[in-house]
Amino acid sequence: MIFEKLLRMAKRKNRPIIRVGAEADGLRRAGKIASDILQATGKLIEAGKTTAEIDLAAADLIADEGCESAFLGYRGFPGNICISMNEEVVHGIGGDRVIEEGDVVKIDIGITTPDGWVGDNAMSVPVGQIGDEANRLLYVTEESLYRAIDHAREGELLSNLCNSVNEYVSRFGYSVVKEFVGHGVGKNLHEEPQIPNYWDAEEMKKRRGFKNPRLQAGMVMAIEPMVNAGAAEIRILDDDWTVETADRSLSSHFEHTVLVTDSDPEILTPRPRLFSERPQFMDAAGISA
Repeated sequence: MIFEKLLRMAKRKNRPIIRVGAEADGLRRAGKIASDILQATGKLIEAGKTTAEIDLAAADLIADEGCESAFLGYRGFPGNICISMNEEVVHGIGGDRVIEEGDVVKIDIGITTPDGWVGDNAMSVPVGQIGDEANRLLYVTEESLYRAIDHAREGELLSNLCNSVNEYVSRFGYSVVKEFVGHGVGKNLHEEPQIPNYWDAEEMKKRRGFKNPRLQAGMVMAIEPMVNAGAAEIRILDDDWTVETADRSLSSHFEHTVLVTDSDPEILTPRPRLFSERPQFMDAAGISA
């Protein structure tokens, strides 16, 4: 009798978390707020400012919405947002590094609303003129995000969504970061399922907690391609948080929180795309799609 009860509990624990009704509405509100703050923060990024100034400005924007940072204090993280530059991939901490013309600044903002729902999103911001090569990386990363979102449909295997990122960016000689992944979102910043930006069935069997469920309406996922212009390898800096490319190549990061529905995917963190259409510099890559 006890064994059967434990088995039922284990099965429930492994089920995807489904958000409908008031819960889905709570996540919609959280996503919209997170998106508004991300866009407002992006407009503040300019040459001459420090990453600490951007972090503090974002903290004010979060407080003005009556929310809290979902990142500050999370496992000891000391920043209000993640702000990473150029060769830094994710988890950068605001500090005295000065933003310069030609930089690529990645801002990742997570908030928790007063009723406990999390909104999480990220984008890469070019500072002034950054050149075609850097723009191409940003375009491809953002495009890979929307291609992945198109797979966030009821009945589709999670692996199809994950693989779509790697399959697309690899056409351009780019690499996905394997050590850090997307995730479910709800009352907690990180929930199941884990969402890598590639899929290797044999490798996933060896990695604890990586499952390949069929997606169900009501699942909420933060999908976040992290793409390097060079090799996939990364290293963590002495602050124990900032991740950078091992070869110090440029890296790009875009993220949306998405609700799986019984029809089209619903982006809960809506914002205009950085590239509203395929730019001309993509033609030089010799790849039509």
